[in-house]
Amino acid sequence: MILMLAGLALFVAIHIVAARRKMAAAVSAQFGVTTYRIVHGILAVAGVLMIAYGFGQWRAEGPAQLYNPPVALRHIALLLMLFASIFAVAALVPSHIKARLKFPFLVAIKTWALAHLIANGDAATVTLAVVILAWAVVMRIMAKRRGAPLPVAPANWWGDLVAVGLGVVLYAVLSFWFHPYIVGVPVMG
Repeated sequence: MILMLAGLALFVAIHIVAARRKMAAAVSAQFGVTTYRIVHGILAVAGVLMIAYGFGQWRAEGPAQLYNPPVALRHIALLLMLFASIFAVAALVPSHIKARLKFPFLVAIKTWALAHLIANGDAATVTLAVVILAWAVVMRIMAKRRGAPLPVAPANWWGDLVAVGLGVVLYAVLSFWFHPYIVGVPVMG
């Protein structure tokens, strides 16, 4: 549990520093842009690895159930994860989806967190999802306050087709490979 919480704290802290442009600029000026980016990348990867390994340890200790969601919510979570996958891909391509959502990757993260909250009631998953959800909400508020540029919808719909197509592929990879073999929890069947 401690390792996951430390990883979450590290991950959230470095991303909040990066989102605070003046603070990030001051750190970059002091250490150099390249050094700042390398250290930020290393710390982000370290945070994610700590979260993943700590989550696995916490669940292996025997997950404490905070609540038992009805089975029907698991089906809704599967649908939400399809949308989260599409939103994540939409963040990478110019599309109407991206323009409509404004910050599609943050929407994908919030959708992921909601899906996991309604489908799982164990303490490890709830803690992870609540912290990540709160972080995504804070990042969205910070982006809005600093006036981050918003995407514009393209004239055609090719980006939307790419986002949906690759989103479905990402969903399949997460559902049939990543979740059962990396997380250790099958989501289908």
